[in-house]
Amino acid sequence: MILKRFTSGPLAVNCYFVADEIDKKAFIVDPGGVNPDLIKFVEDNCYKVSHIILTHGHSDHIGGVQPYAAMFGSKVLAHEDEAPILNKASLNFSREVYGKVIELEADSYVKDGDELDIGHMHLKFIHTPGHSPGGMCILVGGYLFSGDTLFAESVGRTDFPYSSFNDLMKAVQEKLFTLPNDTVVYPGHMGETTIGHEKEYNPFV
Repeated sequence: MILKRFTSGPLAVNCYFVADEIDKKAFIVDPGGVNPDLIKFVEDNCYKVSHIILTHGHSDHIGGVQPYAAMFGSKVLAHEDEAPILNKASLNFSREVYGKVIELEADSYVKDGDELDIGHMHLKFIHTPGHSPGGMCILVGGYLFSGDTLFAESVGRTDFPYSSFNDLMKAVQEKLFTLPNDTVVYPGHMGETTIGHEKEYNPFV
């Protein structure tokens, strides 16, 4: 599996590019904006980006969705409870972050526990509400893309509309901290960490 991080957008979100080495099928997680280095990497290696997967719908994570979807012919995937955030600029804060309206409709919506194969990669979607109602994490083998649910020794903000600190704590404790300790966590901001490290050192949980 090929995994690369490309920071993108005005808030320097961690956008992840993940590809199957064998058949070149790939997906992108949380494109906050368009990164020329990502485009060049895809084109130079002839990757086929079948999906753009959103951990949640806040604007700093979705600014590059429409350009990439058009460019690569990708399908957009999100959790079903995140549709209202994606669909409404006043809830995803696109005016505040980009100075323009960004409103999206995903091509498909998933539920907690749904799974998807992209090439030889097996993805499982874990609903982790709290930062946003349809926040989710993506588990691929021993790697977890946590969006703004779990950070290195921190957690996502819960002062937004429809956020809930109690829901976030429950999701982290019951759904993420039950994963193996050596699961590598790739968050939406800051550097990577592991589940074991967060269980021991995260002061919020």
